[in-house]
Amino acid sequence: MDAVFKALADPARRTLLDALRQKDGQTLQELTELLDMTRFGVMKHLNVLAEAHLVVTHKKGRFKYHYLNAVTLQQTIDRWIEPMRSKPVARAVLDLKSSLERNDQMTKPDFMMQTFIRCTQDALWDALSNPESMSAYHFLGARVEGEARVGGKLNWIMPDGNSMLTQQPTKVVPKTRIEATFEPHFFGPDAAASRMAFLIEPQGDICKLTIEHYDLPEGQEGSGEGWARLAASLKSWLETGTALKSSM
Repeated sequence: MDAVFKALADPARRTLLDALRQKDGQTLQELTELLDMTRFGVMKHLNVLAEAHLVVTHKKGRFKYHYLNAVTLQQTIDRWIEPMRSKPVARAVLDLKSSLERNDQMTKPDFMMQTFIRCTQDALWDALSNPESMSAYHFLGARVEGEARVGGKLNWIMPDGNSMLTQQPTKVVPKTRIEATFEPHFFGPDAAASRMAFLIEPQGDICKLTIEHYDLPEGQEGSGEGWARLAASLKSWLETGTALKSSM
C-alpha cells in the first residue's frame, strides 16, 4: 500500500494514469508526448507505477503497451475511502482475471488488469471454472450454470431469471488459462460480443491473476469497472471466505 501512495504522490505519474484512464493500451512514445521530459524520464515514472501494480504492460512485436490496472486502485478505495463513504453497502465483486496465451493471431488487449491472491493454484482454478464456486462470489446475486470447457457454455442468471452474461470457452488449459467469448446481455439485447482471457501464474504461496479483454465494442468501456469489482470479490472470497457482493 505504501508503494501505491508513493506512486500517486507525483503529479507526472497522476498525469500518466489519467491518460491511461482515458485511453488504455498506450505506448511509451504516446505517453512521452504528454509530459515535458525525456523518454527516459517517462520510463522511470512508468516503472514506479508498475512496481506499485498501478500499470501493467503487454508486449506485442517491438511495442510495449501500457494499461491502467484498476484492481489496485479499487482495493485502495475499498480499504481507505469506501468504508467512510458507504459502510453498510456491500462493495463488491472484483473478479477474476486472467489472460490468454500470447500468440501472433491475438491483437493487443483493449483492457488489461492484474491482482495477486493468497491462495493455491487449484483453489483459484476452481473459483474460475466451477459454476458453483463462481456463483459464490459473483455480484448482483447471479448464479452460474454450465461448463467451463471448449464446446460448453456458461450462463450468468439473475434472481429474476433473466440472463446477464453468456460465455463460450474457446481454449482451456487446466489450472493456467481460460479464453472465452464475452456476450453481455446487461448492455442490451443487441450488445456486441467480445473476447476475454484469464491467466493464472502461481508465485509461491500467492497466485497472479491477469485479465485481458479483446475487441471491446464502443459503449462497453464500463466493463473495466465490473472486472475490478468482480476481482476484488474473488480475492476476498478466496482469502477470507467472504465475498464482497454488491449491486453493479
